[in-house]
Amino acid sequence: MELQRKSASHAVFSIRLHIVFVTKYRRPVLNDEMIADLKEAFAHILSEWRCTLLEFGAEADHAHLLIDIHPALNLSTLINNLKSASSKRVRGKHWNWLRHFYGKPVLWHRAYYAGSVGNVSRETVKRYVQSQGEDMRRKASSRTPPA
Repeated sequence: MELQRKSASHAVFSIRLHIVFVTKYRRPVLNDEMIADLKEAFAHILSEWRCTLLEFGAEADHAHLLIDIHPALNLSTLINNLKSASSKRVRGKHWNWLRHFYGKPVLWHRAYYAGSVGNVSRETVKRYVQSQGEDMRRKASSRTPPA
C-alpha cells in the first residue's frame, strides 16, 4: 500500500490504524449479509469523521478495519462512535437473526484493539531517529577552529 499524505491547515499527516472489534461474548453472529452491511456502515461513519476505510475484513465473531484518520480526532470517541453506530444499523436490519444470540440490543464487546500501522518497520524508524543529527555532528567535527 502506497503512503499517501494528507494535509490540513498547519499539518501534513498519514495516520493509519488497524482496529479489531469482537462480537459480544465472541458469539459467531456475523453472516455474509451482515458483514457487507458492516463494511458499508463503517465506510459511511468514517467519512463523516474525515476518515477513510482502507480495508475491511470480518469473520463470524470479529471484524478488522484498516483506517486512515485525521490527527485532530479523539481516538476513543471515534471508536465508541464506530461501535455504537454500526451496531444500531446492523441490529435494525438483522434483529430477527441477532435475537437468537442476544436478549438485549448488543453486538460488540466493549473492548477493542487499535494499533498504528506504517509503511516501514520499527527498526527502520528506530535507526532513522537515532541517526538524526549525525550529519551536523560530522560537519562540526571536520571544521577547523577559528584562529
